[in-house]
Amino acid sequence: MRQVEIAQGELKIVEAPIPVPGPGEVLIKVEAAGVNRADLLQVAGRYALRPGVSPVPGLEVAGTIEAVGASDAAGAGASRWTSGDRVCALLTGGGYADYAVTPAVQCLPIPTGLDSIQAASLPETFFTVWLDVFDLGGLKPGETLLVHGGSSGIGITAIQLAKAFGSRVFVTAGSEEKCAACRNLGADLAINYKRADFETELRDVDVILDMVGGSYTNKNLRVLAPGGRLVYINFMESSKAEIDLSLILTKQLTITGSGLRPQSIERKAILARNLEERVWPLISSGKIRPVIDSIYPLENAAEAHRRMESSQHIGKILLRLG
Repeated sequence: MRQVEIAQGELKIVEAPIPVPGPGEVLIKVEAAGVNRADLLQVAGRYALRPGVSPVPGLEVAGTIEAVGASDAAGAGASRWTSGDRVCALLTGGGYADYAVTPAVQCLPIPTGLDSIQAASLPETFFTVWLDVFDLGGLKPGETLLVHGGSSGIGITAIQLAKAFGSRVFVTAGSEEKCAACRNLGADLAINYKRADFETELRDVDVILDMVGGSYTNKNLRVLAPGGRLVYINFMESSKAEIDLSLILTKQLTITGSGLRPQSIERKAILARNLEERVWPLISSGKIRPVIDSIYPLENAAEAHRRMESSQHIGKILLRLG
């Protein structure tokens, strides 16, 4: 099979053996793969991989089950799927390839009405938003959510999910075009951070999803309502910030965050079940929709990465295989 490898900071396609699924795993013939910032960090040598994780980039795919491994020790997982099933799946790596292996519990059926390109845009952002906004952030109907980077893959997912479950949503984005796209998806307020300071526009936000860090930190704390929750999923500006602890004490704030890749298979299985039960019907009905920025053939993976690095994209960037 073809797969993309990283060589001295560059992407190149090489021939490799087709992987074999182990207990509790499935082999997927990949038709499309999502591009994520973690892939860019990995290429740049700034993402340390745990032992046993595939060095091939790619954290989400869609395609067809090709083979099924034995049931795992608990007797669960792979037994759900059979050869020929159409799925999208969350991976820990290996998605930039014609075939990929992943735990069966991290697969979901492709929602009704979606093709493989659209389906490949779902896993990474939907798993992330459910974990960070709803599990860690505890967003409830009637509360308010602020999303920094509203036009990113994560942002467009967070807007749609939060609105679908009865919350008001505010976002920041870097252009008027991006702000308009966020409003079209349901955002109640979109702030162009190049023209306005979100701190002067907002007060008493219940949950903030932040991928910026740095100088946004104390602004976030001041904007939060009493009992508010600040959830970090990245720190694109800086991982360091000086925090005014009095804001946390007087308003009883919570600061938390997570990375999706290090989560246990068991945690990802729970996320998958919640998504299938509560979100997949909304996608199949058209109430929530994928937003695709651009599609590149596997051979042009480097160009797809440059598109993401430019930060000009609105929605997901995908690779097409096959």
